Amino acid sequence: MRSSLLFPRINRHTRVMPTRLGAAPMKNVEPIVRCVPPSNSLVEFGAYVGGKKVEAGGIPEAVRLVREHNEVNEVPDAYVWVGLHEPAAPEVEWLAEVFGLHPLAVEDAIKAHQRPKVERYGDSLFVVLKTVAFLDHEVSAASSEIIGTGEIMVFVGPDFVVTVRHGRYCPLGEIREKLEAKPKLIARGPTGVLHAIADHVVDKYLQVADLMQAELEEVEAAVFAEVSSRDINRIYQLKREMLELKRAVGPLQTPFNALPQRRSIPSEMREYFRDVGDHLSRVCEAVQASNELSDSILQAALARSNALANEDMRKISSWVAIISVPTMIAGIYGMNFEHMPELRSVYGYPIVIGVMVVACTLLHRAFRRNGWL
Repeated sequence: MRSSLLFPRINRHTRVMPTRLGAAPMKNVEPIVRCVPPSNSLVEFGAYVGGKKVEAGGIPEAVRLVREHNEVNEVPDAYVWVGLHEPAAPEVEWLAEVFGLHPLAVEDAIKAHQRPKVERYGDSLFVVLKTVAFLDHEVSAASSEIIGTGEIMVFVGPDFVVTVRHGRYCPLGEIREKLEAKPKLIARGPTGVLHAIADHVVDKYLQVADLMQAELEEVEAAVFAEVSSRDINRIYQLKREMLELKRAVGPLQTPFNALPQRRSIPSEMREYFRDVGDHLSRVCEAVQASNELSDSILQAALARSNALANEDMRKISSWVAIISVPTMIAGIYGMNFEHMPELRSVYGYPIVIGVMVVACTLLHRAFRRNGWL
């Protein structure tokens, strides 16, 4: 349900207090910023009751329907899911007033570029997930990046889920459609939505880790075939991207392993979060192994480059030694002394040329036998 159908046009400009006619303008007066409901940043929202989506005219009406249902039922099985993409500060603050979100979590959701974490504020959870995507070769060549990153912030409460996504990677529309297609999944509640999002993000980690492993194997094969500065630059680039992936998955391992023990996670959902934790552990191990492999490849590439440089120097030195023999002989006879061997002989010139050829041939054979040429 798009936001253009839910809300009228909203004036998103700041509002300044007017001055009286003839009065001097006020100085150092801060503009008053009104909290407004999300419009352009609202991707989709929905109210879910008993595993089914119910129609609601807006977010306030969806919240009212859900809370009225939970009040009259012994089992609170209704909740609201709001999805935002790169919202402005007034929009997130408006949702904070509606759902009672903690100011510190709201500040993190607005600023983005946060460290992956899981925090508890009262009876709600705030989860920050780094999203990753393996870029195409054309895109990576233009941006000098192999892995694209983004963020997903998830507010999870007893009767609501608010997702704030930054970046264009890992959209959540596919997850929402999958859950809505299976009432049993959507009926798991807000923690079920959190599990679906975390599972999807961790699966992306596995895919990217496998693709990075394949890239490292290709570079490893190229290192021992032929090394150039371009190959070493590629290794440095892969090393940098592996560190970026490590920063995305590493901080999540400890909090996700502890997540099934939290009281806010229902008992029937704890085994699902353990499964996500196991997958995350696999990703961390794969990233660590790839990171160590990239170090080994870099060291091998540098060693191989030095070995090839030494080999080239041996070849150059061998040819210089071969060329120095005729140069020396020609230099001696170029001094034009009167008493020199075979200077007035008819066969003097052929003899000297022959000596040059024989000496150069013997040197060439000697260098070839020693592996210098």
